[in-house]
Amino acid sequence: MTVQTAATSFEDGQLRKGPHHVAIIMDGNGRWAERRGLPRAMGHREGVQALKRTVQAAPRFGIRCLTVFGFSTENWQRPAEEVSDLMGLVRAYVGSDLDRLKKEGVRIRILGRRAGLPTDIAAIVDRAEASTAGNDRFLLQVAFNYGGRADIVDAAQAWADKMARGEATGPLTEEAFGLGLSSAGGPPVDLIVRTSGEQRLSNFLLWEAAYAEFVFQDVMWPDYGAEALGDAVAQYHNRDRRFGGRDPAPSKAVGAGT
Repeated sequence: MTVQTAATSFEDGQLRKGPHHVAIIMDGNGRWAERRGLPRAMGHREGVQALKRTVQAAPRFGIRCLTVFGFSTENWQRPAEEVSDLMGLVRAYVGSDLDRLKKEGVRIRILGRRAGLPTDIAAIVDRAEASTAGNDRFLLQVAFNYGGRADIVDAAQAWADKMARGEATGPLTEEAFGLGLSSAGGPPVDLIVRTSGEQRLSNFLLWEAAYAEFVFQDVMWPDYGAEALGDAVAQYHNRDRRFGGRDPAPSKAVGAGT
């Protein structure tokens, strides 16, 4: 089987190679709109369409989990009108796409803090997770009211609380600590993509990014889709992942001198 886009083609072996879990910092919505003389809200709305295209395209490249950065803990500092519009997009996206995602076997999982969310948004989040909990074809994780540092602090507090209750003993291990993260139980991150040309993590998946590959693309998020995702996956295929180990020593040719 061959999967093709306008820029790439992938054979079965490459699909098996992955990446199986891709995380995306969906950057550039506001700048996309400003360059066109449009309100920033239009950029966010077009960004939702890009998310729909990307979720639909992901399985074609062997991706089984997609994690996207939807709303950070720092985004509350944006103008109230923009925050309100972003919340409205959550309502619209879930309202228009939840039934389709459920039918297509997509499981939705929300990463981040639930405390502080507007009551109706919290209810939407709970409904999206509950109604798709039985699906296992594809996992869509949305980091919402999320910050990597905050998530690590929350995991540390969860461990401290267990210790105080006598539910945890012995030294803290990486595995035990990871169970306190909002991403606990999810697959390891293979590839982190950031759009719009920026090259930083911006407090996204700090713990989970330990051995992920990084790809930075100049495309603005509202223009994203199958072709750009395929290009990112193609770059991943050219990486040599060693997870902290060394390259195997090259074998000497027969008859070669020492």
